[in-house]
Amino acid sequence: MLFFIGLALILLHEMDAMRCHEWRIFPGLSQLSEHAGFYLFMMLHIPLFIVIFSNLDSPAFRRGFDIFLIIHLGLHLLFLRHPKNEFKDWLSWSIIAGAALFGAADYLSIPR
Repeated sequence: MLFFIGLALILLHEMDAMRCHEWRIFPGLSQLSEHAGFYLFMMLHIPLFIVIFSNLDSPAFRRGFDIFLIIHLGLHLLFLRHPKNEFKDWLSWSIIAGAALFGAADYLSIPR
């Protein structure tokens, strides 16, 4: 259940990322026009979601995804002061930190 809560939170974060124009802070995407950056950011999520959903039964993927959720929080902290970062409210940070917390809890719960 910990894994699925982390997954749900990161998917919710991706919805919030659209509201917060996350492509504006991504290296590469930030160089594109607003229109192109938005569409490319959105379209890149199709293969990303396919990879996630097609590997849900893989223990190795689960461990890697848990680690990603923790690293993802670190990346948001790294870009916290980026001038175009719009992840400023408690809701965005609750989602980001919650995903990392559940990722860490799941990682620690996986039998070795």
